[in-house]
Amino acid sequence: MRALVQDRYGSPDVLRIDDVPTPVPSDNEVLVRVKAASVNARDWHVMRGEPRLARLLDSTTFGRTAPKVRIRGTDFAGTVESVGEAVTRWRPGDDVFGETGAAIAEYVAAPEGVVATMPAGLTFEQAAALPLAANTALVCLRAGQAQAGQSVLINGASGGVGTFAVQLAKSMGVHLTAVCSARSAELARSLGAELVIDYG
Repeated sequence: MRALVQDRYGSPDVLRIDDVPTPVPSDNEVLVRVKAASVNARDWHVMRGEPRLARLLDSTTFGRTAPKVRIRGTDFAGTVESVGEAVTRWRPGDDVFGETGAAIAEYVAAPEGVVATMPAGLTFEQAAALPLAANTALVCLRAGQAQAGQSVLINGASGGVGTFAVQLAKSMGVHLTAVCSARSAELARSLGAELVIDYG
């Protein structure tokens, strides 16, 4: 299969399309034919190997001179091609989306628990843009124990994680203040911010 790979850290020039073996799903994995994948800030950090401290702190992702996994990408959407022997939740032909490593490829093998049914009405491209940023926003709001009636401030409200955080916080019924640039103020308001602060 074709995939976006890298063999050393650096600028986007280190990335290339290459032929690599198609993954074989383990007992608890699904093999997904990728129809769309998205790029996150995480991918940029892994590509560059930065911050350098991450190379010491996250040995599952970062090697000394190159990432541990050659194939880039985390978020994907596609159709289940095959399933491992222990998988009961998914069948070939199911349209799914999720978050796992090596996603910018024609196929990705993912643990069955990290994929979900594609939301009705979304394209594969739209679904592939959700997992990492939306999950990060949800984890942060849950960690902060956001509840209806509370006041919440979201810094970086117009970025990938921030736009999801604004929408999720609004759905929780909080009083929402967004911090972003002046040019993104209308976006933050349209997503549910009651008050917008220009960080400039």
